[in-house]
Amino acid sequence: MKLKKGVKRFLIILLILVVLAGGAFLVWKFYPKERAQEAATVVSEIPGYGYTLKSNKSAQYKEMFQELTDILSESPVDEEAYVEQISKMFILDFYTLSDKVANTDVGGVDFVHSAAKTNFLEKAEDTIYKYVESDIYGERDQKLPTVDEITVSSIDTVTYELSDNVDDNAYQVSLSWTYKEDMGYQNEAVLTFVHEGEKLSLVEME
Repeated sequence: MKLKKGVKRFLIILLILVVLAGGAFLVWKFYPKERAQEAATVVSEIPGYGYTLKSNKSAQYKEMFQELTDILSESPVDEEAYVEQISKMFILDFYTLSDKVANTDVGGVDFVHSAAKTNFLEKAEDTIYKYVESDIYGERDQKLPTVDEITVSSIDTVTYELSDNVDDNAYQVSLSWTYKEDMGYQNEAVLTFVHEGEKLSLVEME
């Protein structure tokens, strides 16, 4: 039995629409990078220290990064001002989870000693970052903390032994901070920094 021309044309159009819809779905399904948020890029760095500023950082962090740049451009560097600044930046970046895109997007890594980074990342991803939901596509509605004000209460010089190296001029920094919304997250810590070449690096957090 032959189909009428009108019915045949309708079926052809329907088939084309189905094929187009299927193709669009496959593109959406298998090429997620096209749907993802634009990746953060490095917009500034401090040579010799390994500190980088990414485009997705908050205005507060960007301002602190510029202040750090100014501190490290002095000769000689005021180490107390230096350790105070990176302590604040670490707290801001590590404990602000609202701008992280996944639970592997751990903040503050730039300030951690190279020998401690692996352990630091593992602990972070298994504790405070463990339940951070993915926000690759900008659709997350999970409530996460944002650090607001940071206060340094003391900076002390201590002796610290790391492996076979002893630093007689290490620094211990005590801080407290507030959040834009109190969600029960940690709000005080003691950070220990040792010399690692030209830079000061975090080796312990209490």
